[in-house]
Amino acid sequence: MKSEDTLFEGGPLDGRVLPVLLGPTGHPPKMYRVPVPDADGGPPTVYVYRRVQARRSKRLGLHLGWKYEYAPDAPPTARLKWPWSRPDAPRTAPGTTAGTADGTADGEGGGAHGAAPDRKPDAADE
Repeated sequence: MKSEDTLFEGGPLDGRVLPVLLGPTGHPPKMYRVPVPDADGGPPTVYVYRRVQARRSKRLGLHLGWKYEYAPDAPPTARLKWPWSRPDAPRTAPGTTAGTADGTADGEGGGAHGAAPDRKPDAADE
């Protein structure tokens, strides 16, 4: 497999240049996770680095390599995002139900999703 020496900026790997394996497209992964074992034997701490463009050429603005920047706000695990994957369910507080913007639960009358309950039947409806 091919690898590329890549610069790491920020976090515990600041200033280091490490060989990173390239994928089938010839690019390093978008996120690089570094698990650091805990001294007490607990779960490891995971440091996450995000791939960014290292520099551009002066004349044409062409891409000239990659580097990794420390991303402390990134989640330690990631899910693959396939076109057919469902989005993550919105998180609600315990004891509450998810509903529509007008406060009714999904499938109940009212709002733009169902027929208006205040409407009187027309002659055409009978």
